[in-house]
Amino acid sequence: MPPDDVKGKDLANVEWKTEYDVVHTLREQGHEVLGLGVGSELGVMRTAIAEHKPDIAFNLLEGFAEVAIWDQNVVAYLELLRLPYTGSNSRGLLLSRDKALAKKILSYHRIRVADFVVIPRGRIVRRPRRLRFPLIVKSLTLDASIGISQASVVEDDAKLVERVRFIHESIGTDALVEEYIEGRELYVGILGNQRLQVLPIWELSFASMPEEARKIATERLKWSLLYQKKHGIVSGPAKDLPEALVRKIGSVCKRVYRSLMLSGYARIDLRLTEDGRVYVLEANPNPQLAHGEDYAESAEAAGMKYGALLDRILRLGLDWEPSQLG
Repeated sequence: MPPDDVKGKDLANVEWKTEYDVVHTLREQGHEVLGLGVGSELGVMRTAIAEHKPDIAFNLLEGFAEVAIWDQNVVAYLELLRLPYTGSNSRGLLLSRDKALAKKILSYHRIRVADFVVIPRGRIVRRPRRLRFPLIVKSLTLDASIGISQASVVEDDAKLVERVRFIHESIGTDALVEEYIEGRELYVGILGNQRLQVLPIWELSFASMPEEARKIATERLKWSLLYQKKHGIVSGPAKDLPEALVRKIGSVCKRVYRSLMLSGYARIDLRLTEDGRVYVLEANPNPQLAHGEDYAESAEAAGMKYGALLDRILRLGLDWEPSQLG
């Protein structure tokens, strides 16, 4: 939770930047905001709802009881209490948080994803013959590039076994092993429930990375400003994309959003190969909402200032009905 007094704080680097930006901006716009740290206790939510009778919950959870995928259960709890909330519904969170399940659904709908296999904890690592090196090894369920480093991309079976063991033992989740797709890393923000708005395509640029380094969004890259500056890693509007390709990417992202039954807002992560093939890496429900981050910057490029973006997200939450899933 952000403190009431932020004097002397470097607001660009505090760990509660998103929470501060959202709460501060909503209050500036005239909303009455009660900040609530949930942690691992649902009782504080029920008490706050009973005492304050809020119109809507602005959901900034990234997990519950230190389990990332349990945020979907908290959203389901809000649904049972019939309290409107912002961001993705519980079914969309369930489908998209499990990267393997999401890939299976997208494949069924003929949306291109990298070939993959899941290696559960406690299982011997056996690479299917169809999976060709290089491969990238990730956590099956964790976001924010947790557990991803340059060592995540492996070129032989020995390194594959080593990296899967790291995910199992150090990260504590099942491992997702997928073909590594070389190409441009693109992010596409989506807003909406039934009618969807595609925000301008954003790109993570690795212009100054060493030639031998893999162009991937590692955990260190995402959270170390020093590392970003050292290697000239920046994000901004994707350039030199033909209009037809922009439309194609927007259409693919809408299909992903609807296939995974998302609502509110999300970010779709893509890889674009040199020959123009679009691969969906994953869908991120309730992506980072801090002012100045990719999603807010992309919305601003579409003519939506930060306060207007939060207002739009609030309205989508108020308009959402679980019955809309059909």
